[in-house]
Amino acid sequence: MKTQAVRSSPEAKPSRVPPFQGAHLNLSLGLALLALTFWAFLPGVDNDFVRFDDQDYVTANRAVQRGLSWDGVSWAFSSTTAANWHPLTWLSHMLDCQLFDLNPAGHHLTSILLHALNTLLVFVVLRAMTGATWRSFLVAAGFGWHPLRVESVVWVAERKDVLATLFWLLTLGAYALYVRLSVARSTRAKLYYGLALGAFAGGLMAKPMVVTLPFVLLLLDFWPLARWRQKQWSALVLEKFPFFLLSVAASAITFCVQREGGAMDVALPITYRLANAVVACVRYLGKLFWPVDLAFFYPHPQHWPPLVVAFAGLVLMGLSGVAVALRHRTPSLLMGWLWFLGTLVPVIGLVQVGQQSIADRYTYIPSLGLLIALVWGGYQCVAQPGGLQRAVGFAAGVALILCLLLTRQQTQYWKNAEALARHALAVTRDNHLAHDLLGEVFEARGQYDAALAERLETLRLKPNYAAAHNNLGIALQRQNRLPEAIDQFQQALQLRPRYPEASYNLGAAFESANRPADAVREYERALTLRSDYADAHYNLGLLLGRLGRFEDAIVQFQATLRINPGAADAYNNLGVTLGRLGRAAEAISQYQQAIRLQPDFARAHFNLGVALAGSGRPVEAKQQFETALRLQPEYPEAQTNLNAIRLLLDPSGGKP
Repeated sequence: MKTQAVRSSPEAKPSRVPPFQGAHLNLSLGLALLALTFWAFLPGVDNDFVRFDDQDYVTANRAVQRGLSWDGVSWAFSSTTAANWHPLTWLSHMLDCQLFDLNPAGHHLTSILLHALNTLLVFVVLRAMTGATWRSFLVAAGFGWHPLRVESVVWVAERKDVLATLFWLLTLGAYALYVRLSVARSTRAKLYYGLALGAFAGGLMAKPMVVTLPFVLLLLDFWPLARWRQKQWSALVLEKFPFFLLSVAASAITFCVQREGGAMDVALPITYRLANAVVACVRYLGKLFWPVDLAFFYPHPQHWPPLVVAFAGLVLMGLSGVAVALRHRTPSLLMGWLWFLGTLVPVIGLVQVGQQSIADRYTYIPSLGLLIALVWGGYQCVAQPGGLQRAVGFAAGVALILCLLLTRQQTQYWKNAEALARHALAVTRDNHLAHDLLGEVFEARGQYDAALAERLETLRLKPNYAAAHNNLGIALQRQNRLPEAIDQFQQALQLRPRYPEASYNLGAAFESANRPADAVREYERALTLRSDYADAHYNLGLLLGRLGRFEDAIVQFQATLRINPGAADAYNNLGVTLGRLGRAAEAISQYQQAIRLQPDFARAHFNLGVALAGSGRPVEAKQQFETALRLQPEYPEAQTNLNAIRLLLDPSGGKP
């Protein structure tokens, strides 16, 4: 029996396009996409890190800052920091730290280059599947240059978006080759199936939002690959079984990790979540066509007015009805519409993760479906040459130019945390998270009164926000208002019992209030919730040492150093504790390691001098005391010990 070749829909004829037809045009368009995408986001290279998750991912994450190593790889695959399991994202941040240290320009450059590559891949993959050069270009340009992309690209903590989408597009490309080779009965078809599956696994390890990709592969079977005409849908679904299996596993892992990490502590009734899901879809549509007043955070109203929900529902039903009615004439319309709706499912708020009602970053993959529906559907309407076709082409060109300009402007709002917060306050209402972020900015500057005012405003807008109580407690503690600070930390823990940062801060407040037993309890509670909490291990070690529990303190300092081998303070205090137990040789080794890590560490030089003197090595001790005084001239203990050592070495004091 002769095998019938797979045919595409009437809209596209990808299977018989000569491979090098229009090669110069394709190359030129590809280079234009790369260059203009890079130009649109180039201002972002000068942006700083922002105090909004960037500290969890890079600036305060010591495991990431150590760069790539076998220990780092092990940490990346086992860590659930930031309530996510995405090892490839961690490895990409580690590589950036290896190359650029904490220079934000390098980190931003990596994300911009990844996004530019994604934009090019959209063009390449769509053209390979449809044979339509200019339509593929328009979709790629609309995707790459739209202001909604800014959050995913210039926010360092959102590296996971651009990285996961790279694997998403590689999966689509490998799948298209698999389909083409399967029709030709090529033995290489299985190879490309395996490559598609491997790329999908990579995407899941960068950001689990890509769990919907198996459904998109089925949509591709409908259009443009048109495989549904040759195979039963049951066979096409069964073919995707390994993909669905990976999706289920990734979804289960993500659910557990985010629940344990407290990301799902926002409890909203199911009716509120359903209403917001309906309204959110329409809001995303609106922002695609009118991308103004974009913010890093859109507060959740909790309860939408029934008329707003009803209107949004009618819009979605109407558009869905049109897409279904035109499915034979314009299958791309239905495919793109279902791509948009389907890929939003993990982030639409049916399972509420975080406090936002919508987020620009959530449109990164879904927008591709809308753009496909818009471009191919629009082309179908103006397929005949004439004035209308030229007018539509001109309008598309103007829209793309405006997108480029708006994107460059939007990157400026991510210049730093203050610019980000102030812009959000200007374009949204009752934005408690923007006030909270502004409080972080003021606190980092030492403007504690201003920070306190922002914390209070945050709680006025969101009284049950656990993080705001925790942050207010920090502000109060800085002003030495310990009873009030302790009360705020306790309120944070009442609202969110599994909150290691609040337990840690409460422990520190108890320690300052001279309540050591309570402090030990809270530090241990924080470590129960987060075993890799280096600061909690370190502070607990210090406290246990002051309480005379030296063996327990050693355990905590060693745990600190396993998590953060570059912590010179921990080596120094481990040395102090070992010295108190009479283990001088071990103490000397720890001081020397602290000095290797931080040569200007005057206290470590002093402690090493004391240990050497006690071990009968006065000449070496003298050198350490001299170094400590050179580094810190006003160091009376070092001067006293140096004088004593000099007298020991020369009892005559230099007199004949």
